[in-house]
Amino acid sequence: MTETTFTITLAQLNPTVGDVAGNAAKARAARDKAKADGADLLVLPELFITGYPPEDLVLKPAFQAACRAAIEELARETAGGGPAVLIGTPWVEDGKLYNACALLDQGRIAALRFKANLPNYGVFDEKRLFARGPAAGPVTVRGIRVGVPICEDIWLEESEEYENVVECLAETGAEILVVPNGSPYARDKNDLRLSIAVARVTESGLPLVYLNQIGGQDELVFDGASFALNADLSVAAQLPAFEENITTLRWTKGADGWRCKGPVAPLLDGDKGDYAACVLGLRDYVRKNGFPGVLLGVSGGIDSALCAAIAVDALGAEKVRGVMLPFRFTAQVSLDDAAKLAKALGFPYEVLPIADAVNGFEKILSVPFAGLPRDITEENLQARTRGTLLMAISNKTGAMVVTTGNKSEMSVGYATIYGDMNGGFNPIKDIYKTEVFRLSSLRNEWKPDGAMGPSGEVIPVNIIIRPPTAELRENQTDQDSLPPYDMLDGILERLVEREEPLAAIIAAGFPADVVTRIDRLLNVAEYKRRQAAPGVKVTEKNFGRDRRYPITNRFRDNGKALPEPDEELVARAGRASADAFEG
Repeated sequence: MTETTFTITLAQLNPTVGDVAGNAAKARAARDKAKADGADLLVLPELFITGYPPEDLVLKPAFQAACRAAIEELARETAGGGPAVLIGTPWVEDGKLYNACALLDQGRIAALRFKANLPNYGVFDEKRLFARGPAAGPVTVRGIRVGVPICEDIWLEESEEYENVVECLAETGAEILVVPNGSPYARDKNDLRLSIAVARVTESGLPLVYLNQIGGQDELVFDGASFALNADLSVAAQLPAFEENITTLRWTKGADGWRCKGPVAPLLDGDKGDYAACVLGLRDYVRKNGFPGVLLGVSGGIDSALCAAIAVDALGAEKVRGVMLPFRFTAQVSLDDAAKLAKALGFPYEVLPIADAVNGFEKILSVPFAGLPRDITEENLQARTRGTLLMAISNKTGAMVVTTGNKSEMSVGYATIYGDMNGGFNPIKDIYKTEVFRLSSLRNEWKPDGAMGPSGEVIPVNIIIRPPTAELRENQTDQDSLPPYDMLDGILERLVEREEPLAAIIAAGFPADVVTRIDRLLNVAEYKRRQAAPGVKVTEKNFGRDRRYPITNRFRDNGKALPEPDEELVARAGRASADAFEG
């Protein structure tokens, strides 16, 4: 080989957090493939040896030592030839813990590079875990100078707090930028990643390889979708999303620098991306935590229907169990639709009437409830009975309960704590109700690659078009208690995703009384959300990792226009502070 070609293998893989030995085995298998392809360099994602994000697990000295020992063993294995390996790992040096990439070659750790810009927003919390690394120069692999900015190092330009790592690499002779990432999925994230990469290529004049991990980790889903750009901003390669992939790219150096022409896979965007993320998130949560399968309450409604489709696509029908738990308010159409759903998706299904249990609870409570009118308490007894029975089956069989509340319900508390909120994981927790309708219709027309469920219409159309109802009282519908879902979700999107003041939402045309009521419901339901099962994150601001509000909180937006800041008061305060300091 001459220095006019340079071959890089991208290992877009699915690590498991904490499984150091298993992740190292994946790295070995990828290196075997890279060696067979004649690669010079194998690249693995950010913190691959730990799985990303390791959170506070990475602070345990025993875990740090296990990671280092695995990296050192992988380094020794490169002594027999084959490609160099660039792998993400925690690294302790001079008493400080770094988010690092280690270059393994010729039987040793040939170089280390530390992440300089540590994200501390949204789902990221790296400043409390890692020390900042310096903006270092490139590493040398087979005579080629490779710049290794790590994830956030390409996202931020230089400021008082952040270093322009790419600029430093360009100035110190980098020829190609290779960026290991742990970038979680969110709707439209592909466009954002590409725009960031384009900015770095434009300012540096260097080609860029962006490698991302895939897989579910608690609420986060990593979608892969790795890519490479030539220096002229043309797409050199695009790897698929939501699946493991090992691709070898052959770069050649001409008068205009390094170029590559590799495979370009189509990507999933919008609703298709959200659905695929829900499938992968549930699949990995179940598999990585060792559950033999899942069960869920099948009500004949759209939320449980969509969750059932996601579960079958994720795990296969044989690992999904549906249970219908009817009471006297359960309509025959609900029983019929639930049975049709189970048949279409092919999962085992049973009907367990709950009248005896609910009536038993009411009998026990007749004394403490004496003289008090019937109200929502008795309605919630039905939901809590169902939750108890599902959890009992879970305890007996080991199958995890999938809970089925959507983001609209989670927002306003339209769910019964210790009832229909019971469960281990919720694949649609970050999906608004209007999106539930869209995804259900979408699934009847399409399913993602690798989905284990049947093709065609799997959610009966009547479930999609029927007015939603909790069936906790006679002739109940959701709209008895809530505004139409298109209005509700429009308000919630502004309250939750954008954090807009009430005055701005009202000015956008939403009724003031409805906006005020929804804001109140959003605030008082915080204690419920804090106890809810984890679920797949697909929006920019999910409940849990992104949006963390105090439960005890007396602030309420009064809906009035926000007052303008009094700059004169600020100026006086500034002068007073200066005077005090000088005195």
